[in-house]
Amino acid sequence: MQLRKIIKKGFADLFIIWSREIKYVYKDIGVVIFFIVVPLIYPIIYGFIYNPETIREVSLVVVEESHSSIAREFIRKINASPDVNVYVYAANMDEAKKIVDRKEAYGILQIPSEFSRKLHRGEQSEVILYLDMSGLLFYKAILLATTEASLQMGKEINVNAEDMPIQYEAISMYNTQNGFASFLVPGILMLVIQQTLLLGVGMLAATSREKNRGKLIPPGSTHEGASRIVFGKALAYFTIYIFVCIWALAVVPRIFNLIQIARPGNLLLFALPYLSACIFLTMAISTFVRGRETPMMIFVFTSLPLLFLSGISWPASAIPDFWRYFSYLFPSTFGIQGFVKLNSMGATLHNVAWEYRMLWLQAGIYFLVTSAIYMYNVHRDKGR
Repeated sequence: MQLRKIIKKGFADLFIIWSREIKYVYKDIGVVIFFIVVPLIYPIIYGFIYNPETIREVSLVVVEESHSSIAREFIRKINASPDVNVYVYAANMDEAKKIVDRKEAYGILQIPSEFSRKLHRGEQSEVILYLDMSGLLFYKAILLATTEASLQMGKEINVNAEDMPIQYEAISMYNTQNGFASFLVPGILMLVIQQTLLLGVGMLAATSREKNRGKLIPPGSTHEGASRIVFGKALAYFTIYIFVCIWALAVVPRIFNLIQIARPGNLLLFALPYLSACIFLTMAISTFVRGRETPMMIFVFTSLPLLFLSGISWPASAIPDFWRYFSYLFPSTFGIQGFVKLNSMGATLHNVAWEYRMLWLQAGIYFLVTSAIYMYNVHRDKGR
């Protein structure tokens, strides 16, 4: 009977804490913006920025010094690509550079005078490509079109199998159209969940301190127990963000026709530890927040580095050991890697077991850390 009363009181306290925190969220317009408006709009903005994923007819300037039929054939192959348009022939490099400087074109193809002679002698020839790196999509389009044209021409010249013992065929795995959105947006979607939680939870903690003379826990709530307060608050954030996860991880990729081959069940099971780890991490960080502006500063300072450290835009194997281990402190590192494998590469939960276990481990550790900090505050406030 006594155990039943304890369990009943525990659930009653959790419900009180959960409902109180939900009320705090919806009474604070700033938190509503970061918990609901930003996660809804931010992925859409990124999706529109990178949609469509490929660009066509990128202007290219040609400096043709060979004046040969084979050079003209090479140029025709490049121009036949849907990605590149030979904008103009320039008389020399100085004229070509001026055209690129005026942004009338985004690359220069220089075909040396010995291009034809070397090919007819059976020697390896080369062309020189200068690219405007201010736009990576322009760079990608021109480079791929030029590479494909050179490989095709090389195949036609080396018709003898002895001259070309290795056949070449490029196949893009997991991102068939080499799209920038399919490569980057999945990582951003996962990072948005963590970072908006940081903003909202941090603002709620700062508001509590401002209203309660620097106290993290409102007077009259200390009897509820530190662990129950932490769990009740986390449950409130979880209730809101489970819908944010469904929107960001399932609906947005479908809107923009991004690669989406994960099984819904696997995706949901993976989102559970990720969301839990993000909530408890942000709650732990929020205990050190004193002003409502502080979370915004943390958000601005950490968002881009965390995207790079996740291994989505730069290979994790190429990241120095210190920074790679440092990245393990954040759920976004394992969340992004696991989500990309599940949703873009067709992995199963068994294939992402490392990321899955690490997220649960983070959730457990950050729950204990947050509970310890809250417990310290409860005892300190009772002693005053």
